[in-house]
Amino acid sequence: MRLRLREFRPRTGPREHRTVQPWQPLRHTSLRAPAPVGTLTGDHDGLNRLAGLLSFAAHSPHTIVHVPLREAVPPDEGQGPLVDLVLVHHAFGLRAARWPELRHRLRQGTPLTVRTDEARTARDAATWRARQGHADRRADLRHTTHAGTLFLFGDRYVFAEAAMSLAYAAGWGPRQKGVTEGHPALVSGLWGLRQPPGGGHPVEVLVCFKAYPPYAHFRRP
Repeated sequence: MRLRLREFRPRTGPREHRTVQPWQPLRHTSLRAPAPVGTLTGDHDGLNRLAGLLSFAAHSPHTIVHVPLREAVPPDEGQGPLVDLVLVHHAFGLRAARWPELRHRLRQGTPLTVRTDEARTARDAATWRARQGHADRRADLRHTTHAGTLFLFGDRYVFAEAAMSLAYAAGWGPRQKGVTEGHPALVSGLWGLRQPPGGGHPVEVLVCFKAYPPYAHFRRP
């Protein structure tokens, strides 16, 4: 997939923080943080581009991927405020509390075009699935919500699995019943979220497809 991005290189002290955003906003894609259940709702374009961004994040361990989603058209369904999304590798060492300062420095970005490797992403996702049941908790998606942003911390394999889940939603969402009338369709989820100790309701982010109006113009692929 070819992705058009905006690249920033803000500095805090001696360190540079390479950060990218989508060049065009994902106007019809929105995110509600898990509390304990969150929802990621988008049209084909938004879910497809998010899949590409996750694939890029999987193989970019020194880059922060910031997806502004709070200004998206809010869906009628769901409760709770909309949040942005940040994807970053465990090893990068970003603390969520430092993000507001970095976000404030995201100015005068430069155009960047990248290509993702879907075959490699599929292989890495398969590796993640094969490793399930092992005791390595680094394979989880750590998550926290801070400053209107959901942070997902992972490695190449769990980000690749999330990318495949969103690609599936983008491809099969338009084929679900009721979507031509504007109804959302639950298609997949972000798997691998780290669960809190002690049990209770699992933390989930459900991925839903929803076409945007006018629905008379919507056509299934």
